[in-house]
Amino acid sequence: MADLLQTIERYRQLGIEEQIDYKKFYLYSIITHSTAIEGSTVTEIENQLLFDEGITAPGRTLQEQMMNLDLKAAYEEAQRLAERHTAYGVDMLCRLSAIVMRNTGSTYNTPLGSFSAAEGELRKVNVTAGFGGRSYLAHEKVPQALADFCRWLNNERASLPQNNILAAYRLSFVAHYRLVSIHPWADGNGRMSRLVMNMLQWEFGLIPVKVLKEQKAEYIQALNDTRDKQDESIFPAVMMRLHNTNLQAEIEAFVASQETGVPQGVLQDVPQDIASLIKENPKITREELAKLLHVSVKTIGRRLAKLPHIKYVGSGYSGHWEIIEK
Repeated sequence: MADLLQTIERYRQLGIEEQIDYKKFYLYSIITHSTAIEGSTVTEIENQLLFDEGITAPGRTLQEQMMNLDLKAAYEEAQRLAERHTAYGVDMLCRLSAIVMRNTGSTYNTPLGSFSAAEGELRKVNVTAGFGGRSYLAHEKVPQALADFCRWLNNERASLPQNNILAAYRLSFVAHYRLVSIHPWADGNGRMSRLVMNMLQWEFGLIPVKVLKEQKAEYIQALNDTRDKQDESIFPAVMMRLHNTNLQAEIEAFVASQETGVPQGVLQDVPQDIASLIKENPKITREELAKLLHVSVKTIGRRLAKLPHIKYVGSGYSGHWEIIEK
């Protein structure tokens, strides 16, 4: 725990959060990894193009891209609610779920009636998930359980000690665990639980936690272990460690960028990213490439000089890029 506090202090001393567009790109990263845990293959650079330019990524399904756009809208609403310290309620959570599932949610027909995931309606069926058919709370108990969850969370928020960073993180992790354990909706429970976790972190001025797609197995195992052992200290401990690891990696990248002059957040394999962007838009300019990759136009020129299989055909704005297959 002390390690995380030291890492956060170092992170803030370096002024990483004060970089231009930091909040935007940090949010895009949270969204990309949250949807990746659910199976999306859209990358951070592809989401940046999708969110900022409306450019869809070739080879990605419409379902994947709508999942990311919906989650972005839900996070933007969650940020507004966090800024106003809005009390949690069943209706509020269902409205957020409706945004998360707006374009990818299904309508379910059951003996108890129909319900729509796209409208954020609570499930009317029992669900199992994961290896071994892990069962969640019976559907008829969900409304009361979710109301109890909101009541508990509002009480905990009100009594949270001021300026206690670890206590605030711990509350956000326990809230995540409890919400996903109730599993109120037929779909989108993982995204909603991570969203509520981040929403609480924004409310208390914390650095939001990212669950990287590479950490999926450890993250899910921590949820399962917490449930199997009925020990709510397990999941927060794992999440604290993962958050510490991720922040340390960002610090290292930031320090390296200060030494090399390459801004933090730039993807490491710039030549590969140039090729990807050119495939998506053969008429893209060097200036546009530089802006999207957060490097100088001169850097783009140097990288292109090392990519003989990429040629500019024609002249001026009437020309286009061609990629010769190696």
